[in-house]
Amino acid sequence: MTVDSELEGQIAEWRAYMDRRRELHRTDADELEDHLRSRINELTDGGLRTDEAFLIAVKRMGSLDDLSREFAREHSERLWKQLVLPGEPDAPAARTRRELPVMILCAAIAALAIKVPGLFGLDMDHDGSFYARNISLFALPALAAYFAWQRRVGVRVIGVLAALFVLGAVAVNAYPLADDSQSIVLTAIHLPIALWLVVGVAYAGGDWRSDRRRMDFIRFTGEWLIYFALLALGGGVLTAFTMGTFQAIGLDAEVFVSQWLLPCGAMAAVVVAAWLVEAKQSVIENMAPVLTRVFTPLFAATLLAFLIALIWTSNGIDVERDVLILFDLLLVIVLGLLLYAISARDLTARPGLFDRLQLVLVVAALVIDVLVLVAITGRITEFGFSPNKTAALGENLILLTNLAWSAWLFLGFTRGRLPFARLERWQTRYLVVYAAWAWTVVLAFPLVFNFR
Repeated sequence: MTVDSELEGQIAEWRAYMDRRRELHRTDADELEDHLRSRINELTDGGLRTDEAFLIAVKRMGSLDDLSREFAREHSERLWKQLVLPGEPDAPAARTRRELPVMILCAAIAALAIKVPGLFGLDMDHDGSFYARNISLFALPALAAYFAWQRRVGVRVIGVLAALFVLGAVAVNAYPLADDSQSIVLTAIHLPIALWLVVGVAYAGGDWRSDRRRMDFIRFTGEWLIYFALLALGGGVLTAFTMGTFQAIGLDAEVFVSQWLLPCGAMAAVVVAAWLVEAKQSVIENMAPVLTRVFTPLFAATLLAFLIALIWTSNGIDVERDVLILFDLLLVIVLGLLLYAISARDLTARPGLFDRLQLVLVVAALVIDVLVLVAITGRITEFGFSPNKTAALGENLILLTNLAWSAWLFLGFTRGRLPFARLERWQTRYLVVYAAWAWTVVLAFPLVFNFR
């Protein structure tokens, strides 16, 4: 029996389990099978054998029902052996060891890249605006190169990635932006978003049109944030010990720490955190969805308390720049909680209490977004357009659209009228809107507002 025929036989066995569930329609089963095949392809592209990939993919599909749980139990012993027995050339540990030197190389390139401007007389202390604009260009190209190598992408995809990074570099350095201009702040905020989604193209192996690949990148982003934060905390401890130990022998390590350890370590951590996510992905479940379960009720309670206080005091929302950034971050966090809950959810499970709690969270965020938009519109009507207010207006309109349709889809799901997969597809396809807006701010705003 060939490898392909063996895999098809395993998938057929799994499908037979799914078909025994009467309330699961054929179209739903087809969608789940497509989900399973996509996961298998991702795992085999990462170096696993097809039988290992099948077992891990089934495990990750979640507990669809009693039949699928029984199916996973029947194969659990074989799965465990394949994951932990040494000597298998294509085992996850072996694959991780192969990728380690490449990761170290990419991390070193990212770490050294931030020191290259210093060769041309640019200093971090005196040329802070240059480093703020270009911070994402030091580490993210190296991260994209790591994924391009790992996914074995073609020359065409590599060309697209390189062109987008060059476009970003030219845009932020060719425009005559003053250090105190609003446009330079907006560029420093939006270019990392635009280039992070370019990294997503490399992560998806060039298959950015796939909803499943986009959702996988969303999962990766959440996990990456967690690992990067942990590395940052560890770096803080390392910095404190470095300063303390050198000071104990009468040496001042401040220059080394500020000019080398912190900037180079931060850039390298971008790549290292990504490698850590990939290295542990085939062994344990993700952390981001687990944290979502903890923080969703807390954020829902906070937003409801804010709305009650707003009504009780009749105070308006201040639309200063820092306040607008705070509210936009709050809305982004709400969407992040929604996304990671979606990423870990069983698509066939019935709506429960947590789903209704998420609906409350989304509706509360939607109301707050409307209030912020009203305040921004009033400010623009009174004082006219500026780069900051226009960017805030556009971003809140984008978030309003996402939240409004998400609330509608969630309501339909909780009432049993819409499948949960509709909500997942909506979120993954909306990433294109975020990318388009980020590039618009970076490329067009300086020109539209005459580099203000």
